[in-house]
Amino acid sequence: MKDQPPEGLRYPWDTPPAEGDAIEVAEGVLWMRLPLPMKLDHVNVYALDDGDSWTAIDTGFASKRSKAIWETLMAGPLGGKPIARVVVTHHHPDHIGLAGWLQSDQGAELVTTRTAWLMARMLTLDEQPVPSPETLTFYRDAGMAPDVLAERASERPFNFADIVAPLPLGYTRIQQGDTIRMGGRTWDIHIGNGHAPEHATFWSRDDNLVLAGDQILPSISPNIGVYATEPMADPIADWLEACERLAGLARADHLVLGGHKLPFTGLPMRMRQLIDNHHGALKRLLEYLDTPKSAGECFAPLFKRKIGSAEYGLALVEAVAHLSHLYQDGLATRSRGADDAWVYQRKG
Repeated sequence: MKDQPPEGLRYPWDTPPAEGDAIEVAEGVLWMRLPLPMKLDHVNVYALDDGDSWTAIDTGFASKRSKAIWETLMAGPLGGKPIARVVVTHHHPDHIGLAGWLQSDQGAELVTTRTAWLMARMLTLDEQPVPSPETLTFYRDAGMAPDVLAERASERPFNFADIVAPLPLGYTRIQQGDTIRMGGRTWDIHIGNGHAPEHATFWSRDDNLVLAGDQILPSISPNIGVYATEPMADPIADWLEACERLAGLARADHLVLGGHKLPFTGLPMRMRQLIDNHHGALKRLLEYLDTPKSAGECFAPLFKRKIGSAEYGLALVEAVAHLSHLYQDGLATRSRGADDAWVYQRKG
């Protein structure tokens, strides 16, 4: 929610790698960046040296520019060695977008969780020229502003197919409790949830490295939203459970390599902040629900800043997630408002 360096965290590198270049953050571990056409304008990807080949961690969007950058990276910092394996932390397009291309064109093996692969493949095949009736109903239920709803109803929605390369059949599954050998290290796999279902994180047994994807970020809280796919999901509960569990693994010397922003140390403090951030948001929201309010009316207590049009969709699904958590936790009631949207009010 907030975008500022938390106190107590340390950033060994204050400047990210330039486009087409890499920074070696540990022996045999390269940090690279790919651009994103949005407010969060980058995604971090990593390459781990396996001797005669590389393992890539996450991929960026599928675009001509991203492919060209990967080709520059392979010819330059990766020294012409092939990417034999691509490990995807979770199903979001900025992480899995070019996995299919690396499989089909580069011959890489895809390694990810079952849920990540199924979600990405399903959403890539589910191309929609206009929003589905279920999506429009979900938006109305959430109290989306009428002008925004009218605009979205007639325009092409966000489609995975636009920015995710086709995923061929075949992948290698990883799950909680597995280990994987990458970059001369053995990594324990611990699964997160909330931001994305069955999100993989990797904890080195041999040194202090953590490959965290978007489950653990240093200066922003990952978006946690509810969607028409599963309207009664409770990703806030999933998030808090995962954070509490992963916090038990955290050491102050861990170097966390996340999907966005800068690598950092100070993980125990950051885990506590990620947990407290949502407890604080839930408390503010509950106090705000003295009268019935829809998700579209609850941006102020949650985000404490003005939400622009570019952020509206993500803000709405995150507001739904927090309100639904309060409702499912028995702290708030839910009923239909005058415009038939769900409205929530605290109990008592």
